[in-house]
Amino acid sequence: MKNKKVVNVLLGVLALMLVVGMAYQFTPDVGSLFGNRQQGTPALKVNGQTVTVEELEALRRSNPVLTSAESGVLADDFKTYVVAQQARQVLLTQAAGDIDVSRADVNAEVQKVREANQLTETKAWTDALQGVGLTDAEFRRRTRDQLAVDRKIEEIKKTAQPATDAEARLHYDLNPEGFQTDARIVGRQIVVGDKAKAERLLAEVKGGADFAALASANSTEFKDRGGALGPIENGAPRPVAQVALPGEVGAAAFALTGGGVTDVVESGGKFYIVKVERFLAPGVRPFEQAKAEAVTAVNEQKKNAAVERWLTGLEKDLKIEVLDPNWKTENPAVATVAGQTIPYSDVVSQVVQNQQFAGLLGQVPPEQAAQLVNGLLKPQVVTGLIQSYAAPTIAGREELALTGTRQDIAQGLAAYGARDVKVTDADIQAYYQQNREQFQTPAGGTVAEASFADRAAAQAFRQGWNGQGSFTAAAGKAGGTVSERGQVAPGTPDAPGPLDPAVEAAVFTAQNLRSAGEGSLSDVVKVGDRFVVAYVTDLQRAAVQPLSAVREQIRQQVLATKKQEAGQAYVAKQVETLKPVNNLQKVLDAQQKRVAAAAPPPATQPKAGEGTDTGAPADAAGAPATTPDADTAAESGEGSAAPATPGGTSDR
Repeated sequence: MKNKKVVNVLLGVLALMLVVGMAYQFTPDVGSLFGNRQQGTPALKVNGQTVTVEELEALRRSNPVLTSAESGVLADDFKTYVVAQQARQVLLTQAAGDIDVSRADVNAEVQKVREANQLTETKAWTDALQGVGLTDAEFRRRTRDQLAVDRKIEEIKKTAQPATDAEARLHYDLNPEGFQTDARIVGRQIVVGDKAKAERLLAEVKGGADFAALASANSTEFKDRGGALGPIENGAPRPVAQVALPGEVGAAAFALTGGGVTDVVESGGKFYIVKVERFLAPGVRPFEQAKAEAVTAVNEQKKNAAVERWLTGLEKDLKIEVLDPNWKTENPAVATVAGQTIPYSDVVSQVVQNQQFAGLLGQVPPEQAAQLVNGLLKPQVVTGLIQSYAAPTIAGREELALTGTRQDIAQGLAAYGARDVKVTDADIQAYYQQNREQFQTPAGGTVAEASFADRAAAQAFRQGWNGQGSFTAAAGKAGGTVSERGQVAPGTPDAPGPLDPAVEAAVFTAQNLRSAGEGSLSDVVKVGDRFVVAYVTDLQRAAVQPLSAVREQIRQQVLATKKQEAGQAYVAKQVETLKPVNNLQKVLDAQQKRVAAAAPPPATQPKAGEGTDTGAPADAAGAPATTPDADTAAESGEGSAAPATPGGTSDR
């Protein structure tokens, strides 16, 4: 079992997606790497090449999503997905038949796999392969096929034309977030090893003392340059990015977008005070500085577009002949736009690869999941596919120098439609007021309680203990019983906290805590028939961050939302001018009829004295054998993208 698991993992290395980041995704036939195409039960012929039941089942088992439904609408979808992906793998392998892969190339790749999985010993290697029904020779043949496909794709990418200046400039203009500088600050810091000393120095700073002089006299870091965060250039510190400071310190300093001094911030056993003299907001680099990166990005998009066009061309000549009726599938046109047909298998592919869908299957039965997917996810997927298929036509009509796959161009169109979106101060103010809870720092602290039998004893302890020594020992000596509550936070109406409400209020709400050593003592409060004094350290009062500290964060959030809305509205409006036809509901209705017709009749309770033999042949599960109704889609008035022909052959 261990070896089988290892081989499944290592062979998965060879089954990586061939076209990374493309909207038109190819999922390799994992099954073909584990079995022999020359053996097994024939299921299909793809452009004359036999595909076996065993290969299709291996692909199905390779993805837990595909095994989550054995019948019903989802099972029908999954079968469509498996057949489409297997057919695509065959097409790619056939198309790469002219690629030369030497024995030395194959040996080197196999050696990498063996070393990466600690299977260098011959016996361990052969045992692992046998665990999944493979020989070394068959594994090497599969490796050769995969290398050939990889190299063929690299050849196709080389046919892409290089980026033009216009393409690079438009990419730069529509993707400013990809060419931004980081926020920086000009500032100084004081770093000491003692919290009390840091607090005293902070008080001096707030009293008007010269920060640089205090840093030179007291800081353990950069004291030779008055605590300047960056080297001194032309009499002023050089700006630094947030990564130049420890995490907690950087967060506090960079929140001061209007300048100022932080509180004492502890990090790594040291105590920091940072003075922000100037905050430099993120900005977009000039095109001249970013041009090389823009050209690289466009070149990569154009390479992927070349591969997408190649794959689309291969699929135009796809012929699938059904040899086993159990693997017959329907792949109708789910939509048409700009003279292009979108097959239903494209919709199913995006559903299967959707992470939320995978999570849904673990929470609800397949029948319920199918209803949710058909009502919510598939309509969204079809809308997105229509937009991506339409995008190149729209970009050409608008004379936009957008490049890449269909999905790349659709995203570029959305960015173009949102290019003039701005965020006003009123937008920021409104967001801050409506979402104040996002910017609230919750209260918290480490609490211990001393409980006394009478109020006088509790009062005497509160007045007499000065924070020296152990709280537990001092309270015990005074006749109290101590309960350590640890790190706590105030409760809510839905989730009460660990403290009694009276104690919680005395710690987190009352303003008359008495300082004692490293912490503070609460007033005496009555809890039941006893009297409690709470000792809190590391107290953090609940507070809402000021707008000045979160303005840039809000601006980015609001800008992203407004751009998304404006971009989607623009693309939708442009697509509508092409008068797309969305057949999703017809396709789903036809599928429902077909699946229902193929389902076995519900079991009935036989009457007394009657037998249960129906006289009909049964399948392995004991249900009467059924054959899917291939004409159901035609009855709905909806044609198939791969209609059955008299010889059992279907053309995509």
